Amino acid sequence: MSAALSPDVLTLECAVEADRIAAWMRETLVSRLRKRGVVVAMSGGIDSSACAALAVHALGPKKVFGLLLPERDSSGFSTARGRQLAEHLGIAYETHDIAPALEGLGCYRQRDEAIRRVVPEYGPGWKNKIVIAGGTEGGINFFRLVVEDPQGHRQELRLPVAEYLQIVAATNYKQRVRKTVEYFHADRLNYAVIGTPNRLEYDQGFFVKNGDGSADLKPIAHLYKTQVYAMARHFGLPAEICAAVPTTDTYTLPQGQDEFYFALPYAQMDLALWALNHGRSAAELAEALKITAAQAQRVYDDIENKRRTTHYLHARPELIEPIASVRH
Repeated sequence: MSAALSPDVLTLECAVEADRIAAWMRETLVSRLRKRGVVVAMSGGIDSSACAALAVHALGPKKVFGLLLPERDSSGFSTARGRQLAEHLGIAYETHDIAPALEGLGCYRQRDEAIRRVVPEYGPGWKNKIVIAGGTEGGINFFRLVVEDPQGHRQELRLPVAEYLQIVAATNYKQRVRKTVEYFHADRLNYAVIGTPNRLEYDQGFFVKNGDGSADLKPIAHLYKTQVYAMARHFGLPAEICAAVPTTDTYTLPQGQDEFYFALPYAQMDLALWALNHGRSAAELAEALKITAAQAQRVYDDIENKRRTTHYLHARPELIEPIASVRH
């Protein structure tokens, strides 16, 4: 009989795992990618911070280049934490405000036009975010728009599909422009680009194709987010980073990742994903999370649904036939 399901299943031997990742990173960089170092964009969040620390552990600070890539909607503490991390690790870094590029591409204009089709009075000084609903109640996932006027009054409305798609398409510019800047510096330095998704994000397709999903190596895609926090503490990263709450840092209103995408807060979501991956029943998950078995089954169903609907994000481009001379 299996032991009772608990967060203990996510316990990580951080020193051993850090050395294993570092060895893989060195081997990958030298033998497969043939690059001199790595570029990592640092948002001040736990994932990019742990990736930067792992890169320094593997390669030394002189072979790691950090980027801080704020824009108009970024929270101020993201850049502050990113700078704090770079100085803590002793790596060279650069700050590049991508807001002018996003303005030129129409990111903010296209987003706001879609919002005004739902809330005509939306204008300067207003704030916004998108929240997910439906899936954990047993229905189909859908999205709601939350807006706040300059006086602090909020409205929440269901988003029609066309407006949802336009808002997401516009905000995806942010991830794609950031990646363009990362690859400029990678090309300039003959470095590789590090991708920062944890296992929960990678499994569930919580990334933008050809945006933050694009990278040369992804050193924490096998680690649950709980384990990424443990790794950050192992490296002695600043307390503000180790205690950072996961956010999207994409919309002007504060927004947790669980509001926008995941069925549960990350610690519970980690346990649910681990349990599903290891064949544990919905009843066992329900007991561990103190929810009903029906609710636990809906969490499992939501995980599987996101795997199906985001499969294309992981896929290579389709070809009519294989090209024998090209190895994947």
